[in-house]
Amino acid sequence: MFCPYCNHEETKVIDKRDSNEATRRRRECDGCGKRFNTYEKPEIIITVVKRDGAKEPYSRDKLRAGIMKSCEKRPIAQDIIDGMVSDIESRLLRMDSTEITSSDIGALVLKKLLKTDKVAYLRFASVYREFDDLLAFEKEVKMIKSR
Repeated sequence: MFCPYCNHEETKVIDKRDSNEATRRRRECDGCGKRFNTYEKPEIIITVVKRDGAKEPYSRDKLRAGIMKSCEKRPIAQDIIDGMVSDIESRLLRMDSTEITSSDIGALVLKKLLKTDKVAYLRFASVYREFDDLLAFEKEVKMIKSR
């Protein structure tokens, strides 16, 4: 690891901390003695197959944005949303294939939201399942009540 200050080749790790998203390493340069952080994040190679057959790379930010939109103005803390995103992402990584349908991802999101907040669940379900009338909402509400 090259020092960003003096470009010296030798550095040592002083501290290491793991989080859900990345490993942070605090380093010290053997040449100039300055300290800096490096982050190690796993590269996630998942392809999402959309309903129309189009393929796009998986995006953690897109998943988070969809969940956040359904949780808008709901009493759900950001760390709970981040936990949901991390849990869903780890489930995706454990799947056998690197090509995952958007409907599989949507189903995982619905499971998490149903446990977290019923209104956020309904919001997400209305877009995910393309509700086009009140009858679809009523069916979904009845399903939630029966659980």
